[in-house]
Amino acid sequence: MRRQIRAIALIWAFVVISDATAAEIFVNTDVFELEIASDPQISPDGSQVVYVRRSNDIMTDRARSNIWMVSSNGRSHRPLLSGADSYSSPRWSPGGDRLAYVTNAEGRGMELYVRWMDSGQTALLSNLATTPSAISWSPDGSQIAFTAHVGSDGPSLAVAPQKPEGAEWAPPVIVIESLNYRFDGRGYLEPGNTHVFVIPTDGGTPRQVTSGDFNHSGPLAWSPDGTSIVLSSNREEEWDFNRANTELWSVDVSSGEMRQFTDRFGPDGSATWSPDGAKIAYIGYDDKLMGYHNANVYVMNVSDGTIDELTADFDRSVDSVDWAGSSNRLYIQYDDHGNRHLATLTMNGQINSIVDDIGSVSIGRPYTSGGFSVADNGAYAYTVGSANRPADIAAGRRGGGASRLTNLNDDLFSHKTLGRVEEITWTSSVGDHDIQGWIVTPPNFDEEKKYPLILEIHGGPFAAYGPSFSVETQLYAAAGYVVLYTNPRGSTSYGDEFANEIHHNYPGEDYDDLMSGVDAIIGRGYIDTDQLFVTGGSGGGVLSAWIIGKTDRFAAAVVAKPVINWTSETLYSDIHTFVAGYWFEKMPWEDPQEYWRRSPLSLVGDVSTPTMLITGEDDLRTPMAESEQYYQALKLRKIESALVRVPESSHGIATRPSNQIAKVDNILAWFARYRKD
Repeated sequence: MRRQIRAIALIWAFVVISDATAAEIFVNTDVFELEIASDPQISPDGSQVVYVRRSNDIMTDRARSNIWMVSSNGRSHRPLLSGADSYSSPRWSPGGDRLAYVTNAEGRGMELYVRWMDSGQTALLSNLATTPSAISWSPDGSQIAFTAHVGSDGPSLAVAPQKPEGAEWAPPVIVIESLNYRFDGRGYLEPGNTHVFVIPTDGGTPRQVTSGDFNHSGPLAWSPDGTSIVLSSNREEEWDFNRANTELWSVDVSSGEMRQFTDRFGPDGSATWSPDGAKIAYIGYDDKLMGYHNANVYVMNVSDGTIDELTADFDRSVDSVDWAGSSNRLYIQYDDHGNRHLATLTMNGQINSIVDDIGSVSIGRPYTSGGFSVADNGAYAYTVGSANRPADIAAGRRGGGASRLTNLNDDLFSHKTLGRVEEITWTSSVGDHDIQGWIVTPPNFDEEKKYPLILEIHGGPFAAYGPSFSVETQLYAAAGYVVLYTNPRGSTSYGDEFANEIHHNYPGEDYDDLMSGVDAIIGRGYIDTDQLFVTGGSGGGVLSAWIIGKTDRFAAAVVAKPVINWTSETLYSDIHTFVAGYWFEKMPWEDPQEYWRRSPLSLVGDVSTPTMLITGEDDLRTPMAESEQYYQALKLRKIESALVRVPESSHGIATRPSNQIAKVDNILAWFARYRKD
């Protein structure tokens, strides 16, 4: 008995020591401890910043958003609107005395509220059936504009007979006649369109100011005199066949009369009026039916309609624009070599980067993201981040530099040893392209030892990784893997030519870029070449499946939410018009050989790698049927394989914290089957 007690005591001591050791590295349940700053909104006078502070609730397994405020000097950091409910979309009134926001508090759906900053009193403004978006104050602060979905009666065919009183029949059939009838994350779409509304800020009834069977989107830009609003919309008769072909329109707030500002084939949006009211800056491009286009900045002279393209010679895509406190200078945001920049842009096209550390607000994988806002005097606030910290808040003034205002995760990471992130470049074996990537090494890494390698591939494919904090790569590193993530050709932030290397040729030579990267890491001497693993999601799932169809050098693979068959993807996913119109030259029935040539399923006969697939059951972007096709093909070939279904999950299979954990844990468990150390 004493020996048994001693054995139990030794086991317990081992568990305690192991837990203590594990507490020093990043572990899966730390996902519930992370906090992320997003949507920073600087006050009109530049003295305060409100932002959305996101955290994960371990009891509800949901992300929760609260609104916090911090002075621009870093003091007085405090909650404004917090608790079990979610609060989002904070927007200052022009005078800085009130704050509009959206919340589901009081047991209601998402509604529009206003908070008086001096007293802290709040008022419910709206009573809507759908969530308000694109909130924008009128210049005099008397009205707020927003967009919301307006339902309509769907089409019908037969008239159902009258059922007997008390009878319980099946639900009525639903008739669909539209081209775009479902969307990932939303499911089957309710009939209707998105319209613009205005509502008095002291309460009242929302009034719809746009009309017609068209969608209207923000940002919404009030004219300086408050009589009209500039928005983005495609109001062509067959708009649903080319949803990206939007123009700038102005709607008269009183009459609803529409005026078209732009007219070209391609998207125009993100309009913002200059402080003097003479110009409108916006973002767009001429659509050449390429897979990727750089978005450029344009300025329109309102009086005569003339337009100047300010970034025609700038080979990067601009994704946000605002006036820099004057009518002759703008702030723009763009990605360059995996880093997100904030820069000034003059009216003659001169660009000067002032910030290069805009931090990603997406923590699962190391994608570039994040944003900024501008005060009336040109002061700015933005999300700041790094490879070892999720996004915080920083603020600055043009010419004066920026400073960090928050450190939301120092309490967690001050006693954690994270994987070290190091930039690396190599030359691809095909062409003369220099490829950029990042290596994450395990905590307490020893380059004299040998480690297994995980190649992790981003989706898109027109997207970019960067030196951003990533839950997934850090957990892989904590499990003892060296992780390589990279931006092969087709990735954004390297210019138009590099991105369009995969035009009508994806997956193309991405394989060569990625294999060259694996060889570059192996050349460093600390990788066990018998323990190579590969995974990626969405576009990364395409490439993971493509890779194992072309080589057997990987011990195991996890193919996440992939496209396996481009014909079924085109005819079943929610991006059908884009795939057929931009990624291929013809429709599937016009050129079936090309669709098959570029499908990973065409290579399944050569696969010998043990492969796991993981996809959300409600995914409409790369539907479950894609994964099931591949899984069944592998099983028919007697390849070791598994299919992991994520219930109640769309394309973003890691949006709920427990799903994030489950994704990583199952990937690591699959790889562990084939590890030799």
